[in-house]
Amino acid sequence: MSLTAARSRTWLTEDDCDLDAFRLLVEQDTDPADHPSAERVEQNVPLYDSDRLRSLTATADGRREVQTELIRALLDGPGIVLLKGAFPDATVVDRASEAFTALIEEERAGGTARGDHFAKPGANDRVWNALDKVAVRSPEVFADYYANDMLALISEAWLGPAYQVTSQVNVVNPGGAAQSVHRDYHLGFLTQERAAAYPAHVHRLSPVLTLQGAVAHCDMPVESGPTLYLPHSQKYEPGYLAWRLPQFVEYFDAHHVQLSLAKGDAAFFNPALFHAAGHNRSHAIRRMANLLQISSAFGRAMETVDREAMANALFPVLLRRKAEGVSQDWLRRVVAATAEGYPFPTNLDLDPPVDGLAPPSQADSVWQAVTEGWTHDRLRQELQAGAERRRG
Repeated sequence: MSLTAARSRTWLTEDDCDLDAFRLLVEQDTDPADHPSAERVEQNVPLYDSDRLRSLTATADGRREVQTELIRALLDGPGIVLLKGAFPDATVVDRASEAFTALIEEERAGGTARGDHFAKPGANDRVWNALDKVAVRSPEVFADYYANDMLALISEAWLGPAYQVTSQVNVVNPGGAAQSVHRDYHLGFLTQERAAAYPAHVHRLSPVLTLQGAVAHCDMPVESGPTLYLPHSQKYEPGYLAWRLPQFVEYFDAHHVQLSLAKGDAAFFNPALFHAAGHNRSHAIRRMANLLQISSAFGRAMETVDREAMANALFPVLLRRKAEGVSQDWLRRVVAATAEGYPFPTNLDLDPPVDGLAPPSQADSVWQAVTEGWTHDRLRQELQAGAERRRG
């Protein structure tokens, strides 16, 4: 769904949903020549070797070339990429899995366990707002996990700087049923009537406000039900009104693709891509994934996150890792996943611009504290004062 193509429709209705036109889009082949950095194309999905991407992006020009390729894949290509070995250190993934499992058990014991919005109770284990829960309970685990370079590479490509990460952990137990096909947040979470109330240009805008990702926390053979995708479906303009229609559901059920994942692989996709989690037909695989929703600085994330508490929890870790000699890039990636990178909205009477058009963001303050070696009390006071200025 190109934002740049000339469009004649100002409003969209169900009458615009034409299965034949949809088929013309989704039945095209993904051309490997359009994805020169990919290892191969499998079932119309480009598969990238993350170690190769690390090599290709070692220079600024190389990074820009790879990001350009990823943007085109997500926007005008198949709408999905699979990064093999995105999290190469199994220990980092396993420690995060342990933190997720502890959260699941804690919420079960406290009577606050939640399923997801598709599954029957007990079929899945879901941890909402996992990002800040892990940050404040296990900041070392959080730092090692969210310092990931592939996450930053593709998030910056699709969304630009100051992106905001949120996370939900989903464990689909053996026998867990497949989801229904859908599109994702923003417009994908509205009723048919509400989605139709937004003009066509907003339907084209919605997908570029969010990046969807899923990190495999165990090996996921097809029998365990990894996500079903329909490559190229994100380009179908009336898709937010089409995905519930029976003929489109039937087409998805007959033509989707499904790729196995190894622990540490990560799939990233345009939120307008038609997709659905698969049926876990295995007898013993508890399919655990960290579902990442990364939001543009200009959009609204689905979940509220206490980034002030996260920043306070992570600050001692950042100082310690800095003293141990980690790179500035490593530190910046953790700050980006932790603190609010965009300074608006704010109260400009109390929080006026300093040396520019915008006041410092929360992430600016955290970065200054790390580079200048502030005390924890000083950062805590600055974060609290900044929050009060923004609230007015």
